[in-house]
Amino acid sequence: MTDTPPTTSSTSTLTRVVALSAYAVALLSWIVLVGLPTDPFQMFVWLWLAAMVWYAGQPWSVHTRFVRDWWPAFVVLVLYLYSRGLSDELIGMPVHWTMPIDVDRWMVGGGQLPTQHLQDVLCGDPCLRSNDPRWYDVLLTTVYFSHFVMGLGLALVLWVRDRAAWAAWLTRYLVINLAGLVVYVLYPMAPPWLAAQEGYLTDPTPRLTGRGWEVIGLDGFHVVLASVGNPVAAMPSLHAGLAMLVALWFVSRGRSPWRWTVLLYPATMGFALVYYAEHYVIDLVAGWALAWLVMVAVARWERRRRTRAMVAAPAVPVDG
Repeated sequence: MTDTPPTTSSTSTLTRVVALSAYAVALLSWIVLVGLPTDPFQMFVWLWLAAMVWYAGQPWSVHTRFVRDWWPAFVVLVLYLYSRGLSDELIGMPVHWTMPIDVDRWMVGGGQLPTQHLQDVLCGDPCLRSNDPRWYDVLLTTVYFSHFVMGLGLALVLWVRDRAAWAAWLTRYLVINLAGLVVYVLYPMAPPWLAAQEGYLTDPTPRLTGRGWEVIGLDGFHVVLASVGNPVAAMPSLHAGLAMLVALWFVSRGRSPWRWTVLLYPATMGFALVYYAEHYVIDLVAGWALAWLVMVAVARWERRRRTRAMVAAPAVPVDG
């Protein structure tokens, strides 16, 4: 792993603008013709292409540095993706259906589930997947999808600008994914839409994910994701957890009092997840708590690592 990014001085502004424009056209065409790049294989290729575009005109050794730096993270994410799909089968733990329903109802004093309340107010009565999307669905669907690009997109920006920060962020990103996988194995749990399908919820609770992108023909992206996902890998919500991890990262690194506004991101993500019946409120709380725990635990590990390195470093002799 390299410590400093390659120099960009040999890449002219015109070259970069042309290359970035071509990249944007290629990516948009891919999204329209093939679909959104969400799995690690596609994400890795598109991230690498973005890095190549940024360093356009530089030697091939500069471009291959991306592969050398990123391949361990890519392997971990591939293992996570396909292990997550089998997490409830690895040791055969029973799927939990009623616990989150009881907890969410307890949170609101025993009344209607927050998901069902939001769908009644925002989707219509009755709330149907076929109902026309509202303007806020475009925003909420976009926020929901940002989960698949935010973590690695931030990593790419840091890789270009600051390798130490890149390593620190990527460590946190991988740890929260792996920690979530462990919980999925030990505690498989069904989300609201699946509980409704199986009769654990008496009121209709449709899965509305993607409805905000119907106008651009991308409302089915969540169906593709479901083919490699696991419907009972819901506790904790990594959508909520990663959004909070991003917010905590910027809060911890920033100095401006405005940095706290980034907390609107996990708040909006949580709202979308509950409204779309992807998660219960308790899933969000667990995801946010996991993000905080990862930030604290990794920071302590980094401090101990630096302390050990300083102790092990040979003393520099002082000339008399």
